[in-house]
Amino acid sequence: MAGPRADKVAVVDEVREHLERTDAAILTEYRGLKVAELAALRRALRAAGAEYKVYKNTLVRRATAETGLSDMDPMLEGPTGIAFVDVDVAAVAKVLRDFARTNPALVVKGSVVSGSVFDASSTARLADLPSRDVLLAQLAGAIAAPMRQFAALLKALPQNLAYGLSELVGARKAAGETGEAPVSEAAGGDEAVAEAAAPAEEAEPAESAGE
Repeated sequence: MAGPRADKVAVVDEVREHLERTDAAILTEYRGLKVAELAALRRALRAAGAEYKVYKNTLVRRATAETGLSDMDPMLEGPTGIAFVDVDVAAVAKVLRDFARTNPALVVKGSVVSGSVFDASSTARLADLPSRDVLLAQLAGAIAAPMRQFAALLKALPQNLAYGLSELVGARKAAGETGEAPVSEAAGGDEAVAEAAAPAEEAEPAESAGE
């Protein structure tokens, strides 16, 4: 019995490589689309980072069996075009949604994202997600915000330290001009000794009165 034809084997290998290499695959039915409309769809998807391919469903099923993605087989009914996504699945889902609004013949049937199979309704929600660029910008902002706060704190520390030293120098200078000694110096001065000795001198008459 003859084995599979070489061209069919090549197609199965191509589909398998796409499924293994790309981040996602969105399955569509294109029945009723004209050649020019299909070409326009391919251009729009290519600009969004996806490649739109049409294969026989039987050959795609062979590839899904080899990659463990047989859960997507129920979607392989009727004319099926697959958008293989390299980077931004949200951007590609938006292109398909917008194209389908003006070309109702295009129907999104489901998707495979990172090995997980999603139905049509879940795939439609992918179009509502922020694009990859927006997500990266939000992530960068979340990381940069604490860094900016930390940099501001580092900048403020020397300023606050210099301000505190200036206040201390000013206070000591004012004390010197008024002749007031700091508390630590007054505690060891002659005036403190004299004040401590005065009560002792007053106590002597009390002792002689009792004699």
